[in-house]
Amino acid sequence: MRLRSLDVERPDGTRGDYHVVRLRDLAVTAAVDDRRRVLMMWRHRFVTDTWGWELPMGLVEDGEGPAEAAARELEEETGRRPGALRELLCAEPAAGITDTRHFVFRTDDARRVGEPTEQNESDRLEWIPLTDIPGMIARREIVSSATLVGVMALLLELPPKEPDVRA
Repeated sequence: MRLRSLDVERPDGTRGDYHVVRLRDLAVTAAVDDRRRVLMMWRHRFVTDTWGWELPMGLVEDGEGPAEAAARELEEETGRRPGALRELLCAEPAAGITDTRHFVFRTDDARRVGEPTEQNESDRLEWIPLTDIPGMIARREIVSSATLVGVMALLLELPPKEPDVRA
């Protein structure tokens, strides 16, 4: 994380300092099976001291593209490796204060390759029917913005971005 003070010209023509938080991009993976279920993690977030359902996600590391990070995080957190990844969307969750982007990918062919290697990421993994997602959002069981954007894109059945990206 880096905090920057930028000299900006506002729409009214005045100039001034504007503080910006520079953060790494985030890669998110929605793994969907042939029964229209999405793989989610039940996890605790220490900052807010809350539990909730989330998609596997993590920071894009130096020298890594978003698709590579999405595949790596899925495998580390769930023990599943994607075949093909399709970018569903890219979101800027707080463009007024930070430059981070959240890249959300979908895979329909994640295969189990072992146990998760990140033992502190979640309490449990479950395949959640997409039909259950709206109720979970209403009950605030899903509050992570990256997860919300991802599951809402699944519910909208957004067309895939071209071309497909191999992980």
